[in-house]
Amino acid sequence: MDYIDLAQTLECGQCFRWDHQPDGSYTGIASGRTLRVSEENLPDIIKDPFWNHYFDFDLNYTNIRAELAKKDPVLARAAEYAPGMRILNQEPWEALCSFILSQNNNIPRIRGLVARLCGEFGETLEQGGHAFPTPETLAELTEADLAPVRCGFRARYLIDAAKKVASGEIDLEQVRRLPLDEARAKLMTIVGVGPKVADCALLYGLHRLDAFPMDVWMKRAMRVLFPGRTPDFFGPYAGIAQQYIFHYSRMNPQLFAEDEAAS
Repeated sequence: MDYIDLAQTLECGQCFRWDHQPDGSYTGIASGRTLRVSEENLPDIIKDPFWNHYFDFDLNYTNIRAELAKKDPVLARAAEYAPGMRILNQEPWEALCSFILSQNNNIPRIRGLVARLCGEFGETLEQGGHAFPTPETLAELTEADLAPVRCGFRARYLIDAAKKVASGEIDLEQVRRLPLDEARAKLMTIVGVGPKVADCALLYGLHRLDAFPMDVWMKRAMRVLFPGRTPDFFGPYAGIAQQYIFHYSRMNPQLFAEDEAAS
């Protein structure tokens, strides 16, 4: 079994519905399914085709790291720094909404917003907790209806996304198949969705591994660690490279001391 580090994968900012438990396990909800997973029970968990796909065990990350390492020695170090990180196969609609909510927010607050959105408008599950609300449900709401979620200006963005997806104006499965530039442009027709949110939705929700989200951290990382490079340099697995670079940069702020001093 190809290696996975649950902490690196579930706490890296790509998903917001997993909770770390005192015994080291994680509890979460994905596509209306609840799960408690640990390093110990994972081999049994991924015998289920849904969870095998969710944790992306059809893809050999060991081989991908080796290919990325050939491109640049800094990228090789970044990839080896988080060898157990994987890109989850999340439900596209949930990922889109989650990253709309992520704007100008930190991870704990995003988790709270997503939890309240699900608690207020998601279907109650037999196993406990709530499913993510459907686009059809959110499309019927007003900004005032979303007040309990406390998502502020993002309420308008969520409702616009819901209306476009529920009506079929945006077909997320069709977006998955579009060339990257066209896919990004399609998602950016949603009010409030810019390039970064679109690329997050593409990478984390539609598993477009060629997408390369660029926030403040990543722009600094590219400038300092990969001067003159663009995301195209990293090839078809640019999104996986992005995850390695992002984690490596966050965990090694000393790399950017000179850049901060100059700015």
